[in-house]
Amino acid sequence: MQDLILEKTIHIRYSDSDCNDRLKPFALLNFFQDLAAESAEKLGFGYSTIYPQKLMWVLLKYRIEFADYPVHGRPLTIRTQPRGYNRLFAYRNFEMFSDGKLCGRASSVWALVNSETLEIAHVGEVLKNNENMIKFVPGETDLKFSKIPALTQTDYEETFKVRYNDIDVNMHANNGNYIVWALEPLPYAWKHDKKLKDVDIVFKKEIKCGEQLTCKVQKLDEHNTLHALIHTQTQEELCAVKCKWQ
Repeated sequence: MQDLILEKTIHIRYSDSDCNDRLKPFALLNFFQDLAAESAEKLGFGYSTIYPQKLMWVLLKYRIEFADYPVHGRPLTIRTQPRGYNRLFAYRNFEMFSDGKLCGRASSVWALVNSETLEIAHVGEVLKNNENMIKFVPGETDLKFSKIPALTQTDYEETFKVRYNDIDVNMHANNGNYIVWALEPLPYAWKHDKKLKDVDIVFKKEIKCGEQLTCKVQKLDEHNTLHALIHTQTQEELCAVKCKWQ
């Protein structure tokens, strides 16, 4: 079995930062995705292995907790480790370090999906000969996913059209775009004056180039918001997000 941990130090660029010099959530999710893809490739269950089998990895959930939100000008070290699989799902953790200190953690859930039928494949059967894909056993470093309740009112709302630039190799909107759409309807002052503390994201449906979605946001109190991304034409919920701010 190979070393399951992959670590990269990233220098947060000017283009990755917002007007407060904080790392844009969109950039962070892309860092996670790129590192996860590199790790999977290294361990034998990445794109080059699954694509010929008409399979793709689909992200289902994130739980992210920040002790100190990453900022521009400080190197950010991200460490990822696959946590194994159960019958249908695979699990992966991330840790973030700034100036040698743990500044955040994340847990994620993934599924192997047939790219033509969109049916979920059994991870254990597809990767049964890969010694690096182990059975999942919960551990102390695994974060607990929070249940995201349905909105009971809409305080902010905005509609978006999926652009060509938003789609990825799987021909649907990249998961990083969902956090952009989720946070955009919030007032400028809210995003400027507050920092993300915890984030829960549940990805439910794909959306493709040219289609439209509406993001509805409910402000629960001065520190918590709920976000629902709805397909404008079908009214299906695409993604649910819960944020805690400080």
